[in-house]
Amino acid sequence: MIHLSFSLPESSSPWRNTWDSARRGDPAAIAEIDLRYKHFGVNFELAIGDVEIVSKKRFVTLVDLALSLSGAVKRISSGEDAAFGFTESEEVIHLRRDGDLISVSSSKRLAQASVGCEELVDEFVRFLREAHSRLVAEVPGLSANPVIRRFSPE
Repeated sequence: MIHLSFSLPESSSPWRNTWDSARRGDPAAIAEIDLRYKHFGVNFELAIGDVEIVSKKRFVTLVDLALSLSGAVKRISSGEDAAFGFTESEEVIHLRRDGDLISVSSSKRLAQASVGCEELVDEFVRFLREAHSRLVAEVPGLSANPVIRRFSPE
């Protein structure tokens, strides 16, 4: 079983400012580089069964993660291996095909686990829908942003 989740920072966290700053100006016009690197910090967690691949204490920018996961879904669905990383971090999560399974590992941790290909893709797609929904709920003008539309469920 794969567990993939994110949570918004507490109101007292400096990471909360990454959400508040996106509300200033026109959210539909925020450039991709700013969406990837300046806005929408979240705690992110990835676990498979009892194996923690990415700790829930990890802060990442949600749009960068969503775009990376979207690319990983395309590669895995095409029968290829994939990987995704995190903004301003050397850590890379590797997704290697092994028949009907995907081996998931981190470049920074010894932990490794396997999950069914279909289950992984389904969970990534669910995560992308949840990320899109939360972004648009928090900052409605993002629904017109072309970068955000790239991982829109429609």
